[in-house]
Amino acid sequence: MELTTSSVALAVQGISKEKKKIDIVTGAATTELTGKQCSPYGFHWAYDTHSQAVGTGGALVQQGGDSWFFVTVDYAFGYSLKEQTAKFVESHGGKVVGEVRYPLGSTDYSSFLLQAQSSGAKVVGLANAGLDTSNSIKQAAEFGIVQGGQRLAALLFTLAEVHGLGLEAAQGVVLTEGFYWDRDDKSREFAQQFFKRTNRMPNMIQVATYSAVTQYLKAIDKAGTDATEAVAKELHSMPVNDVFTANGKVQSDGNMVHDMYLYQVKSPSESTKEWDYYKPLATIPGNEAFLSPKESGCPTASE
Repeated sequence: MELTTSSVALAVQGISKEKKKIDIVTGAATTELTGKQCSPYGFHWAYDTHSQAVGTGGALVQQGGDSWFFVTVDYAFGYSLKEQTAKFVESHGGKVVGEVRYPLGSTDYSSFLLQAQSSGAKVVGLANAGLDTSNSIKQAAEFGIVQGGQRLAALLFTLAEVHGLGLEAAQGVVLTEGFYWDRDDKSREFAQQFFKRTNRMPNMIQVATYSAVTQYLKAIDKAGTDATEAVAKELHSMPVNDVFTANGKVQSDGNMVHDMYLYQVKSPSESTKEWDYYKPLATIPGNEAFLSPKESGCPTASE
């Protein structure tokens, strides 16, 4: 379960396929997990690079962000995130005006951000993750990029990173998540229980992991056995209805399809309580957010 980085997730899924054991990924982003390297026993929950690109790229263009400049981490993950997002920006009538790539592990983003600022693009897309994204946003705040009228789009960013940065630095950032604790009564109830145990509100990956484990146990219960083939069959057929999503559907390629949400981080003055960080901008239906089995490239998938 979980498997946070794509390289690890793909390696584990390969072993799981060989040994005929179930794995459910909630932390890694690569579409290869349900694409060319798919497995009849492999499942992908929460999000992937495609859903992030559709959400932050396509939906943000419809919100008026029709010109983009990308700040991209210089390795395969960054290229994939940038290319997929650029595709959706352009397919929705937007344009990419430029890109700068930087080495993984950089700590000074000033020259890259200044290029983005001087480009005049309405949106600065951060095709990176983790500390790279947090440090990029922190330094973008120092240059007044958002205050100057540009939008900052974090292509892979969660509530945990927003909390770590604080609203003063993160305000105005646009991002896509599959879950937010303050979305509805059901999510708020779960979040309060989570908070009592951890003193933190849960992010998308944490709740997706809870959803995946629970669904796996439900599948065992329904199958009447924990045998791999029987449980995998139930996981492919059972709808997902829980705190993470309503009417989620597992495709033949193993991808669990569900709605995604475009959010903007609130300013300190807009936040009315602790962990009140997001305001909703758009809902991206699951069938738009994720690739179909035919599009995924999974050799064993069927429509």
